[in-house]
Amino acid sequence: MTDLASRTQTGILDNPSPADVIDAVAGLHDLVDSYGSQNDVQGRIAEPVIEALYASGAIGVITPRELGGSEMTPRQAMDVYRTLSYADPSTGWVTMALAMSTGLAGAFFERSAAEELFSTPRLGIAGQGTRAGRAEPVEGGYLVSGQWSFASGIKHATHLHTAAADTKTGETRFFIVPVAEVDFVDNWNVLGLRATGSIDYRLDNAFVRREFSYPSLSTVPVTGGWLYRVGIGNFASINHGAWALGVGRRLLDELAKSVQNKTGRAGAWGDNPSFHEQYANAELRLRSAQALLYDVWEEIEGMLAGGDRMSVRLETLNRAALCNATEALDEIAGFVYRSAGTDALRQGVIQRLYRDVHGGTQHISSSPVILQSAGRQLAGLAEGQKWVHFQLI
Repeated sequence: MTDLASRTQTGILDNPSPADVIDAVAGLHDLVDSYGSQNDVQGRIAEPVIEALYASGAIGVITPRELGGSEMTPRQAMDVYRTLSYADPSTGWVTMALAMSTGLAGAFFERSAAEELFSTPRLGIAGQGTRAGRAEPVEGGYLVSGQWSFASGIKHATHLHTAAADTKTGETRFFIVPVAEVDFVDNWNVLGLRATGSIDYRLDNAFVRREFSYPSLSTVPVTGGWLYRVGIGNFASINHGAWALGVGRRLLDELAKSVQNKTGRAGAWGDNPSFHEQYANAELRLRSAQALLYDVWEEIEGMLAGGDRMSVRLETLNRAALCNATEALDEIAGFVYRSAGTDALRQGVIQRLYRDVHGGTQHISSSPVILQSAGRQLAGLAEGQKWVHFQLI
C-alpha cells in the first residue's frame, strides 16, 4: 500500500499538525486581505492566495491524516475558517468548500481509490451536493448527467464533487469527476461573494467508476476517525457558522476604525451614546452566537469521540446554532452599514463585506425552513423524525 502520509495531499505540507496549520493561517491575513478587492473584480481568488492556502495546509483541514491532511476537530477547523473569512469572506468560503469536499472523498472512498485520487498534485475538490443529477448504472460505474449550481471554488479545483441519484435504486451518491470532463456555465453574476466563482456546471453521460463515488449519507469512514461520523449535513455549521463569525468580527472592527476616524466631527456617531449602546449590543450578539455554536460542537465532539452517535436533538441544536450565527451576522451587517455612512456606501472594504454578507446569508443551510424544523423538533413535535441533509423527515 502506498504510504501517502510520506507525501503531500496539498503539494506542500505533509501531515501538518492542527496547531501548525492554525498558526500558518493566522500569518496569511495581510496577503489574503490585500487581494480582497482584486478577487471581487476578477471573480476568483488570486493565485498567490491559493498557493498560500495549500502551503499552509488550509485545504487539508478535513483530510484524513493517513492521506496527508491534518484531520482537525470541528472547532479547530472553525478557527481556520473564521480567520480566513475575517481576512476575505470569499477566500474563507472557497477554503471551506474545497476542504470539505476533498476531505470527505478521502474518508469515504475505498483506500485504493483514495490513494489514487490523492496522488493528484495540489488536489482540490469543489462542487454541489444539494440537488441530485442522474446516474445510470453501467458496467464498472455510472454515466452521470445533470446541471448543478453554486460550485464554489470550481475555478481552483482539480475535481468536482457532485450528487446524482442511481436510476435503478434511487440511492443518492457523490461522484468525483475531473474538471476536464465538466462543462462550465459562467453565470455567477451576483451581489456578493463574487470571488467564490460559484458558477453552474454540466455533465452529459460522463463515465465515473463506481469506486470514485460514495453514498451521500455516509457516516462510517474507510479512512480516518470519528470526525467523519458527523455526516455531511452537519458540516454546514462548521463551514458556514465559522464564516459568519469571521465576517461579523471583521465588520465590527471596520466600523470601529471608521467611527474613530470621524470622532469630533459634527454629528459623528463616535460621540453618540445611542451608537455606543448599539455597538455594545452588536458585540454581545456576535460573541453569544459564537459561544453557542462552539458549545454545541464541544458537546458533539465529546459524544462522537466517546463512540456514541449524535442524537437528533443535538443535530437540531447544531442547525439552530448555525441559523443563529447567520442571523447575528445579518443584523450586524445592517447596523454597520447604517452606522458607517459613506464609508459603507462607497467602494471599499465595508461595502464589499456588506455585499458578501448578503450573498452568504442566502445559503440553504440557514433558510427559515431549517429553523422552523428545529423549533418543531425542540418542542417535541417531531417524534421519530431525523435530519436528512437539510430536511427533518
